Amino acid sequence: MTSGSPPFDPASRRVRAVLPDGWPQPRGYANGMLAEGKVLMTGGLVGWDAQGVFAKGFVAQVGQTLANIKAVVEAGGGKVEDIVRLTWYVTDIEAYRNSLAELGPAYRASFGRHFPAMAVVAVVALVEPEAMVEIEATAVLAG
Repeated sequence: MTSGSPPFDPASRRVRAVLPDGWPQPRGYANGMLAEGKVLMTGGLVGWDAQGVFAKGFVAQVGQTLANIKAVVEAGGGKVEDIVRLTWYVTDIEAYRNSLAELGPAYRASFGRHFPAMAVVAVVALVEPEAMVEIEATAVLAG
């Protein structure tokens, strides 16, 4: 953390993005997150509903996966603003790159304008054959 990031004040902001001096503001993610509280980690969640039925298409699976993450975090007593990291595993990186405009609304439907630290990793396959995306989340909940 550099002088561009104010000292962490848990009384006012338990979770916040960190941006080094001189770095451009990232769009749609944070370079780092600073948080204080209990840690909740999800497993790799996929784009199926409570009955195990997959959404059709890449963007729809992302939307369902993010809704599933939100549901797990809320079941643990948190909210999406407590999420500090997302790691995306995608089976088709071109589908991800070619869907950026459509991914924005799908993302905001569950996460609004909360953008934690994120990584996107292309993989050959996922355990569930129909899955096009799997996402792990880390959240830091209030004390």
